[in-house]
Amino acid sequence: MRIDPEVCIACEVCVPYCPMEAITMKDDVAVIDEDECVDCAVCLKSGVCPVDCIIFEPAPWPRSLRTTFSDPRTEHKETKIAGRGTEEMKTNDVTGRFKRGWVGMGCEFGRPGIGTRFRDVDKVAQVLAKQGAEFEPKNPVTILMEDKKAGKLRKDVLNEKVLSAIIECIFPIEKFKDIIDALKEVAKQVDTVFSVEVINRADPDGSYPLRKLLDETGIPCYINGKQNVGLGRPLANV
Repeated sequence: MRIDPEVCIACEVCVPYCPMEAITMKDDVAVIDEDECVDCAVCLKSGVCPVDCIIFEPAPWPRSLRTTFSDPRTEHKETKIAGRGTEEMKTNDVTGRFKRGWVGMGCEFGRPGIGTRFRDVDKVAQVLAKQGAEFEPKNPVTILMEDKKAGKLRKDVLNEKVLSAIIECIFPIEKFKDIIDALKEVAKQVDTVFSVEVINRADPDGSYPLRKLLDETGIPCYINGKQNVGLGRPLANV
């Protein structure tokens, strides 16, 4: 993203629309900090500029990742899916991605106002890999890995900043405590915010094996948490 200084009238209307606070005023014109900008195009698509001085120009690799991860309407070339991840965990009744005895985990990095660089995603991915996590092959972050067994991302993408990114993985339920401990440690080295969500299939009696482990690790599990039922014909035998 850039602003044409010859057209800008310094009205400052666009400034609050940037989720990364990357637009500031300098020498009586609005300017965009290209290093902090995630190319989400919110400033442009908001339509607030009265003189249309905000310009989006498709970027070459690897900066092009900023748009595909930050603009939810932009499709990833490799997955043909828009947004940050794959089908959400809550569709498991249809997809059958998660089996009994396994935990599905998502690690979501960044939020409006802070974003994330892939170097932080890389740190967490490598920690998960060391604990034996298996990464979702159709996830856009997984596709950026040069070594999926090690969870290592390509070097040329590490400095790219995006609004948000998600790691999706699975691991045997027996590894849950070790992985939570490892995430707590690596969180001290990460220069952004990230949240963790988990899914575990219920046993035939309706109980959740993961609930006991959550209690033992001191992670609250609220009874008012939503339960989702996927609608449609199951694609896999579970």
